[in-house]
Amino acid sequence: MLKLSRLLAATALSCAVAAPVWAQNIATVNGKPIPQSLADSVASSMAKQQGQPVTPQLKEMVKNELISREVMVQEADKLGLDKEPAVQDELRIARQNILIRTLFNAYLQKHPITDAQIKAKYDEFTKSFGSTEYKAQHILVPSEKEAQDIIAQLKKGAKFSDLAKKYSKDTGSAANGGDLGWSSPANYVPPFAKALEALKPGQYTQTPVQSQFGWHVIKLDATRPAKPPTLDQLKPQIQAELQREEITKYQDELRAKAKITE
Repeated sequence: MLKLSRLLAATALSCAVAAPVWAQNIATVNGKPIPQSLADSVASSMAKQQGQPVTPQLKEMVKNELISREVMVQEADKLGLDKEPAVQDELRIARQNILIRTLFNAYLQKHPITDAQIKAKYDEFTKSFGSTEYKAQHILVPSEKEAQDIIAQLKKGAKFSDLAKKYSKDTGSAANGGDLGWSSPANYVPPFAKALEALKPGQYTQTPVQSQFGWHVIKLDATRPAKPPTLDQLKPQIQAELQREEITKYQDELRAKAKITE
């Protein structure tokens, strides 16, 4: 069976009343027509999703799937399953999802994100990105005492990467000797970033650094001039972020206007 559930849920069930019956419908199941417009919409969506043209084979697959689904839906209706409270709730949520998505799309069409907005957001990003990138290692432990013990071992000549592999609770970096790669301080929590920026290449923190994740021992390996991604590289992400902000603002405005009682 084709995986058409999402596509079908998002498709408007409409057909042109002026067209003759043979052009309107792909089939009739127990007297109930299946609109050609629905089949066209599903086939087009599937082809776009797969990056392929709408072929006669795809049309036939969609037609057979829609017929099968109509047969099963009619049987469910005959058994009264559509009247069950849980099913009614699911149908209501599905309808809401479709209408809300359509509402947001319509709003964004009337309030498109401009190139000026994207450029302004990019400029904010580049300012926060900073002028320097840092290549660092760290060891994360649950307590200050454990961090102090690690610093004591480092002072005695222990290798930072060996201690990271042995003690660090950061599973993402411990296996690599605590290596965090190249990054801007803006990508770290403030206490970590402040301690990192105070180091010179080859140095490690002489006192434990606390964050919401635990206690860190940080070593700075090297620095280099920062090269933030270009505007073209970040444009899709920035546009999506600005669209989310617009939708959030729109939601807040609608709630503020609504009369809500609890």
